[in-house]
Amino acid sequence: MKVGIIQSNYIPWRGYFDIIDKVDLFVFHDDLQYTKDDWRNRNRILTDSGPQWLTIPCGKSEKRLICEVELSDTSWQSKHWNMLMQHYRAAPGFGQYSEFFESVYKKRGWSNLSDLNQFLITEISRSFLGVKTEFLDSRELGLTLRKGERVIEILEKVGAKSYLSGPSAKGYLESSMFADRGIALEWMDYPEYMPYPQRFEGFEGFEGFVGDVSIVDLLLNLGDDAVTVAFQSA
Repeated sequence: MKVGIIQSNYIPWRGYFDIIDKVDLFVFHDDLQYTKDDWRNRNRILTDSGPQWLTIPCGKSEKRLICEVELSDTSWQSKHWNMLMQHYRAAPGFGQYSEFFESVYKKRGWSNLSDLNQFLITEISRSFLGVKTEFLDSRELGLTLRKGERVIEILEKVGAKSYLSGPSAKGYLESSMFADRGIALEWMDYPEYMPYPQRFEGFEGFEGFVGDVSIVDLLLNLGDDAVTVAFQSA
């Protein structure tokens, strides 16, 4: 069984979902320290003035785990929905996905960041991208170790035979640790993904295709074609 392990992010980019698609089990590693000004509570969409942030207010404290981040200010929900409507209402896929996103932002209340992120990632994966991967929250595993040993602990508890890691972990993961446990270590190599038509191509100051934005941009611009294009290389 191949496993991926990443902290939950807010409506992440397509590469995050590509890792999910390439493994059998994906573990949300949210019982780790929260980091502000990171991808946990924000991402970018594309507008006629370029990429703009959608940010969930979470306070400045880093003395808490990701799964402990409470969302006391709920004003962001209507703001984010209004931003999506303003910039994507005329996009080909907006009608197809608008009911889902309207429900997330207007009809549900969210008090915990981890719950929100995991719900969005799981639903987008299964319902819109055709991903068959199983999901697990690391809090269910009763972890006791730290750093690289903690990754090994997760993998051994779920019975992993191989681990697909993001490239940023090369700085702290030692391949020998995995070899000693009989677990194959693989590194995700993000390709240059297939461009797709974006609404604001041709606007003044727009410098061609922008790929490092939220998966929302791909979904709302492509509609039914999103599942075909999502993980294709250029």
